Amino acid sequence: MLVDSEIISCRVHAETLTRHGYPISAEQVAARFLGRSGREARREIEAELGRAFSDDLEVELKDELYRSFAATLQPITFIAEALDAIAQPVCVASSGSQERIKIALTRVGLYERFAPHLFSAEHVRHGKPAPDLFLFAAEQMHVAPARCVVIEDSVPGVIGAAAAGMTVLGYHGGSHCQPDTAAALRAAGAAASFDDMRQLPAMIEQIQREPA
Repeated sequence: MLVDSEIISCRVHAETLTRHGYPISAEQVAARFLGRSGREARREIEAELGRAFSDDLEVELKDELYRSFAATLQPITFIAEALDAIAQPVCVASSGSQERIKIALTRVGLYERFAPHLFSAEHVRHGKPAPDLFLFAAEQMHVAPARCVVIEDSVPGVIGAAAAGMTVLGYHGGSHCQPDTAAALRAAGAAASFDDMRQLPAMIEQIQREPA
């Protein structure tokens, strides 16, 4: 959870899907697809409709999403300070595309902090809530899954990271989060939840001090 992008993404997806004959609200997009890859969401919707979307949908989605990112995307509050205080190696394991990851992180000045350790659903066959992406990221970082700490703001992400055998911390400080988000993340398998990135470095240190 590095950029406050989900509320933007859910709005753009809802507007675009509605124009293409699948009426849906931003809130419904968040409830059904938050944390999952666009590839899998599209496959599910097309199965419901009994038809494939035109190629125009993906073009419109990307164009509007990236315009919105350029105009309004912001980093998660205090994320830079948190990263400065974390000594451990870090990477990105996102359901977004490689292109989306690069554009979003570049927009908020975080790309160079993570490149080239940027892993997306495009790298694996099954996205979140499957554990594949997290296991792929751990392999690329040469770290055992049991030693990984994952920060997630979605239930599918928490489920996937927990299934990979990793410790998960649920972040519920994004603008898309609801009053029940923290409880939902913990119920999905997060070891703890928090809403202020300034808390994160100490939480990671505490996990490392705990006996295996």
